[in-house]
Amino acid sequence: MPNALATLISLLIDSLAYGMTLFLISVGLTITLGVMRVVNLAHSTFAMIGGYLALYLMQAQGVNFYAAVPLAVLGTMLVGALLERTLYRWVYRSNDLGQLLMTIGMAFIATAIIKNLAGPQIQSLSLPASLAGNWQLGPIDVSIYRVFLMAVSGIVAALLWFSLEHTTFGASLRAAVDNPRMARCVGINVPVVFASTFAIGCGLAALGGALGAQLLPLEPYYGLKYLVLVLIVVAVGGLGSLRGSFYAALLLGVLDTLGRYYVPAIGGFVIYISVLVILLLRPRGLVAPA
Repeated sequence: MPNALATLISLLIDSLAYGMTLFLISVGLTITLGVMRVVNLAHSTFAMIGGYLALYLMQAQGVNFYAAVPLAVLGTMLVGALLERTLYRWVYRSNDLGQLLMTIGMAFIATAIIKNLAGPQIQSLSLPASLAGNWQLGPIDVSIYRVFLMAVSGIVAALLWFSLEHTTFGASLRAAVDNPRMARCVGINVPVVFASTFAIGCGLAALGGALGAQLLPLEPYYGLKYLVLVLIVVAVGGLGSLRGSFYAALLLGVLDTLGRYYVPAIGGFVIYISVLVILLLRPRGLVAPA
């Protein structure tokens, strides 16, 4: 196999792992913004919280990677549920501008708290020995960690799609969003549905933040630094479209990675040029909401 082709395949594997990480982090915002219709610019902050919780558990408490990540997800879900029942109750009652200002303010506050608690340095989670190294497939080196990341993300995407489309909870969520008053009349506890959905979205972001810390290192400005990428995924995919966010995250991951490698002089702009072209051709996103 020619070296150029082997390099391209390795880059595609890396870009798909990157795209899957973006999907995990952004899918919660797809639900809250597109389905629950809440402008939550603090969403990527929950990915940062999940990453730092996993880091704390591993470094300070000696918890292994496979236990620290689920515990960090659960901890972030608890934080998300608490905030949803307190601060976000005000956000729900605000108009779009009010939601934007309140949630971006939360992101700045979280940034300051993390900077004081964890310091300003960039950090990353140490991978266990089972995820370190590569598989050698002929001339191609395949990262075990990236394959693991893609596998976990794919399973999560399938479970999430099934839960939203084919379960009572998914139907309850859609009913609660479309007509809260009628939903209450048929026995749906709308506040509980909203709190559960919000917490799940926070947990998914935390999973992406913890698992993807090797690709998107942890830092106090994480929630603000990657907010643009998260918003791009949601906008390109189509507001409220789980399938669209999945396609968009993979597509943007590939374009960004290949652009930075093959045209490094303008590599940082490739993703933005691609977004401009996509939205000009499909203003409502890759998968337009119904």
